[in-house]
Amino acid sequence: MTTPNWHNRTLFHGDNLAFLRAMNSESVDLIATDPPFNKGRDFHATPDSLAAGAKFQDRWSWERDVHEEWVDQIKDDYPRLMEAIESARYAHSDGMGAYMCFMAVRLLAMHRVLKPTGSIYLHCDPTASHYLKAVMDAIFGWRNFRNEIVWRRTGSHNSADRFGPIHDNILFYAKPEYRHRVLFSPYLRGYVKEYFKKSDDRGHYQEQKIHGAGIRKGASGQPWRGIDPTPKGRHWAVPSKMILALGIDPGLPQHEKLDALLERGCIDLDSDYLPTYRQYIEDGPGVPLQDIWAYQPYTKGLLRGTEDEIDRDVRWIPGRDRRERSGYPTQKPLALYERIIRASSNEGDTVLDPFAGCATTCVAAERLGRQWVGMDIWDEAHNLIEKRMREEVGLFGDVTFTDQLPERTDDGETASPFLRVKQRVKEPEGPKWTRAQMYEHLLDQHGPKCQGCDRTFDDPRYLELDHNTPRSDGGLNHISNRVLLCGPCNRLKSNTYTLSGLRRENAKRGFMAKGI
Repeated sequence: MTTPNWHNRTLFHGDNLAFLRAMNSESVDLIATDPPFNKGRDFHATPDSLAAGAKFQDRWSWERDVHEEWVDQIKDDYPRLMEAIESARYAHSDGMGAYMCFMAVRLLAMHRVLKPTGSIYLHCDPTASHYLKAVMDAIFGWRNFRNEIVWRRTGSHNSADRFGPIHDNILFYAKPEYRHRVLFSPYLRGYVKEYFKKSDDRGHYQEQKIHGAGIRKGASGQPWRGIDPTPKGRHWAVPSKMILALGIDPGLPQHEKLDALLERGCIDLDSDYLPTYRQYIEDGPGVPLQDIWAYQPYTKGLLRGTEDEIDRDVRWIPGRDRRERSGYPTQKPLALYERIIRASSNEGDTVLDPFAGCATTCVAAERLGRQWVGMDIWDEAHNLIEKRMREEVGLFGDVTFTDQLPERTDDGETASPFLRVKQRVKEPEGPKWTRAQMYEHLLDQHGPKCQGCDRTFDDPRYLELDHNTPRSDGGLNHISNRVLLCGPCNRLKSNTYTLSGLRRENAKRGFMAKGI
């Protein structure tokens, strides 16, 4: 992990890709962001243009919005990611593919700046969420996917030919060393009535198991106070929410956790089966939050200990609510992002929002004692964030607004090591050729001929640009390491063979052009 190369409370003005690439690696604890959606929003529009009568539209174009440098980088270094982008392009549209490419190069940089303990929450709508999930699987790894949170964004939306679309999705991924902070919601009164039926002089309680199914050879499978769970096909497993609620160290071995519970008088040893734990209602913090965050109007009186409705804190912002509305068309409720920040960061941690917009993430981070940095291309973002900080946090004039790139003080790596080739290879000095330039050069040299099987084609579109030595083995992107292959040869070569190895394999299989 490295030291941040920017100051707390900084808003960078301009295209966020340049700023993301200029940030030190592993310097951010949490990214919580609401990027432009492919449907219903347009990255090229701002609240100013909306005021003048413009509308957010689906205006993404592969020809206009996708930079050749992005495609070259992804094709050369991240082929799995390119497949995810192409699948969106073919399954949906060129516009969706363009949006995925736009997001992919930024998500690569976001992955790099996150600490090994960091996490990211990406707000999106159902039109693009499944394509974005494939892109994020390719970048963060599918094993690091945590949740697809469903957030209710409005009360109703009637439609004649489908069920009303009233939710957004929040994709939650984490780095391997991430540690989640469990948040709780109050018990439903009906749940209390159903399950907390027993009582003693300490109050109402429910019996909970402190053992799990299956036998274990370690300490959790050993007898405790003469009671052996193994013959019953069980092992000791104290629920973590009980430990957290009672302030017991979650790192203790199972037997010591059991001792701590027994000392508190919470374990019944006279059970006919195995000991059980008395969970008193006053000791419990409530129900751990699940992955559906949906405000339920007209539910007052259903929650124990409060008159609030279910998920009242993450309610969408009503159109008539002028207290929180800033005028930004896609503004999200402050409490929604406070929930995210509480779950995935500690006080003093650094929170990043690369699409800051009306600065909801930044305001939430400030309110919760986190450091923050935001980025936005909108010219009025500075004035809006200062206004919100002043009115909602009481922070006056302590925000840095700049369009200058920070200077990196780390190794300057452009992507996390596991996403790149096995070793860093220094490219030769001189101007870097684009893929199109290399393609034309090789075509002029060899004609429309596959270098893997020696077949000549009447149309050069059958040939694909590839590497001689695979990138996964440290091959260069330089023209000296480039070849033109037909589709079947390119797929056979993959990242397994060099060109000479491919030709040997083709000869062995009888795939070389006849007469060669």
